[in-house]
Amino acid sequence: MADTELWVFGYGSLIWEPGFGFDERRLARLQGFHRSFCMRSVHHRGTPERPGLVLALDESPRQACDGVAYRVQAGQAEATLDYLRERELVSSAYLETRQRVGLRGGGAVEAVTFVVDRSHVQYCGALSLEEQAEIIAGATGGRGPNPEYLWNTAAHLAELGIADADLAWLARRVRALAG
Repeated sequence: MADTELWVFGYGSLIWEPGFGFDERRLARLQGFHRSFCMRSVHHRGTPERPGLVLALDESPRQACDGVAYRVQAGQAEATLDYLRERELVSSAYLETRQRVGLRGGGAVEAVTFVVDRSHVQYCGALSLEEQAEIIAGATGGRGPNPEYLWNTAAHLAELGIADADLAWLARRVRALAG
């Protein structure tokens, strides 16, 4: 791949732990998807014996997801894609796509965006918020406790002024369950 300008859309842990260098970070909106704890995690935030849940972008034509668009550092497109593929495609439950995202303040870019594969065995889009909270409260994986992932994401969304009622409710409920 020629080293051209690369944008990446983050909606979960990429907001608070991108893991790559960037020259620009802008609030952004992706139409046609919503942020959801709809993917079982058997590596990063759970185990095969006790899966946790991680966020994914689930297709939903009438909804939108607010997040962050990163313009990757010049000369780092290939290295960034390699890093993201290793991180995000560990179990093939995400699909690497290119999506048009609108930038706050105007304009739009095409950004690498990882969305959930609804046909993958780890997809669980029908869980109620209470079921999600119970799973998250008790799971830990290779990158740490599942509640920390939820709380970090909720806190960073709030810092950015991004409202997500489901995540806010889950953060409160998991705190109550975790004691």
